[in-house]
Amino acid sequence: MSSDSTIFERADDEFETEATEEIETPDVFAPPGSDQGDARVFTAQGGDWDDIVGDVGSLPEERIVVNMGPQHPSTHGVLRLILELEGETVTEARAGIGYLHTGIEKNMEYRTWTQGVTFCTRMDYVMPLFTETAYCLAVEKLLGITDQIPERASAIRVLMMELNRIGSHLICLGTGGMELGATTVMTIGFRERERILSVFEMISGLRMNHAYIRPGGVAQDLPAGTIQAIREFIPQLRKGFRELEGLMLENPILKGRMVGTGYLDLTGCMSLGITGPMLRSAGLPHDLRRASPYCGYEKYDFDIVTRNDADAYGRLRIRVDEMWQSLRIVEQVIDELQNDSGPVMVADKRIAWPAQLSVGPDGQGNSPAHIKEIMATSMESLIHHFKLVTEGFRVPAGQAYCAVESPKGELGCHAVSDGGTRPFRAHFREPSFNNLQAVAALCEGGQVADVIVAVASIDPVMGGVDR
Repeated sequence: MSSDSTIFERADDEFETEATEEIETPDVFAPPGSDQGDARVFTAQGGDWDDIVGDVGSLPEERIVVNMGPQHPSTHGVLRLILELEGETVTEARAGIGYLHTGIEKNMEYRTWTQGVTFCTRMDYVMPLFTETAYCLAVEKLLGITDQIPERASAIRVLMMELNRIGSHLICLGTGGMELGATTVMTIGFRERERILSVFEMISGLRMNHAYIRPGGVAQDLPAGTIQAIREFIPQLRKGFRELEGLMLENPILKGRMVGTGYLDLTGCMSLGITGPMLRSAGLPHDLRRASPYCGYEKYDFDIVTRNDADAYGRLRIRVDEMWQSLRIVEQVIDELQNDSGPVMVADKRIAWPAQLSVGPDGQGNSPAHIKEIMATSMESLIHHFKLVTEGFRVPAGQAYCAVESPKGELGCHAVSDGGTRPFRAHFREPSFNNLQAVAALCEGGQVADVIVAVASIDPVMGGVDR
């Protein structure tokens, strides 16, 4: 007995009799002239099904194998889960990935070092600024200019990342609430995220996939009015955070679904290489912003939030608390940016792209002063600008690894240079990929309905998993 997505087998006498009677009828799907003998006939489609069918005859109990997906809910992408069930209990869970593969890492080998930013920012499209930062830190380490990055550029990077961290957590909480039936949680989460995206659009011109953080600094300084706009929406964000806390944290229905679901203790996290909120929900205060500071994080006052729940509810609480901590950092950064001024791109003109952009009739482009210099004053500047944009700068041969603390955990970039103007190899340690390895540990032994809760608590983005 079979279907496209499930296989049923019962090892009782009644089933054996029925199966024998059915075998006496020729299988319409069997190849012409084939000898069926006493063998049972199974019709199955999809990867791994041949192995599954081969095991069915050896198991005496009833077993159901179900494809949950490929689907989008709770994964921010397309994920396939292969679940083996006994009634409503999940006895085995496997993740099938690759449905969103874009070849980003390979494509980066055919673009200049600066153009690589426009590729890697599209990996995890919910937290693009963290991927840009990790990549640029690795390139700057290869160039040997880590200590030459202007302080204002580093402060702007921190500002953008912490706002992006809040936005990423709001996506996780909002979509997670929606999948539990709490649509109001989603509408509030997306409403607050819109405030952040409007600031990103003001600064970079785009709501996502910004390519704003560049090797050597950032694409341009903060436009006039940005700091005031951030100050104005911070009270609104606080109000939204409190609304989410009121709807979620002590909600008995939500706690009934999440407390004890998707349990993974510290030993399991360490064994699987799990980082981020999942690790901190198991009690370990590991955060690269403290353990290995970058971009000047050592200057800012904030707490590393931990809990000992090690379940889906603990991860929710971690993310809520981290949004408050990110807001603390944002307030400190905007005070710093308002009181200080300076360049936002490294001084070395062999590397630095023009970072004094302006908005004109043709959209956003180079400042009139720069255009005047390269078009009317200096032929050398025009030639340099042309070569920098079309050919790119050369990076000394070598390899470097740099990591940042993203909303989902350690996000690292391993960049390899052969001395040319393009990466020889750029490989990313994407936290969603590593954390997704915990699917089996989180889901097996639980109920079918708990699978969505467990996967949502991982907060995987498949653009980063498949890349």
